[in-house]
Amino acid sequence: MNAPDDGITIEVCVDSVESAAAAVQGGADRLELCSNLGLGGGTTPSLGLLRSVQRAVPRTPIMVMVRPRTGDFLYSEGEFNVMLEDIRIFKESGTAGVVFGVLDQSGAIDVDRTQKLANEAFPMQGIPPCGHGRAAPSSLHVLRTLFATASGAHAHSHVPALLPGAGINAPTARPLLDALLPCGLREIHLSAGAWEPGAMRYRPEGMGMGLGGDGEWGVWRASEERVRAVRAIADAAVREHTARVAVESSTPEGLAHRDE
Repeated sequence: MNAPDDGITIEVCVDSVESAAAAVQGGADRLELCSNLGLGGGTTPSLGLLRSVQRAVPRTPIMVMVRPRTGDFLYSEGEFNVMLEDIRIFKESGTAGVVFGVLDQSGAIDVDRTQKLANEAFPMQGIPPCGHGRAAPSSLHVLRTLFATASGAHAHSHVPALLPGAGINAPTARPLLDALLPCGLREIHLSAGAWEPGAMRYRPEGMGMGLGGDGEWGVWRASEERVRAVRAIADAAVREHTARVAVESSTPEGLAHRDE
């Protein structure tokens, strides 16, 4: 059982300059940038949004979502070509990497298309998400298995870092960290967002501008306070885990294991 060398990396998903700035001020180490985050989980952001966020938080690495539409991840040939073109553009724009997902009709990862997108993204990071549950905190048994599998594979080849996400917030972060830090957890992903009331006073009866409910006239924003709360929880969890590892390593059993 090892302790993280540099703490937990927190990646926050954002879809505006305001949310990007709030996330970084709250303690985010990295951003995932998309558009329409409150609508179906986000889509590919515009180049204008990317460049504006880069100017707003110039020292923060940015991963860019490549998803041409909401809905499923079974894309037409035309949609797939759009994804390839977007990756080429983002690669020329100084992003840290791209995030994409492509499935076949059965719901399995489309390995051929995923490889083509990863090759186009190189030498940037190209990260295909892999869903194993509706939320990370409720899928701890699956995540433990994935970390164990990745740990064994690391001895033989390069394996991308695992990045748990979905459903991570202040109430759920500590149980997830306590469960997965001993497995090698190094980073987590969250949105820390919610609908906020818009400033528009002109709201004619029967006319809407959004999704209904809070999203009808609202604006999706990441909360600096929500990010800061998870940052504090993660830092405390790492400190306690590191101290526990140090104590265990100083025991006769720990010293013997270290010498093996």
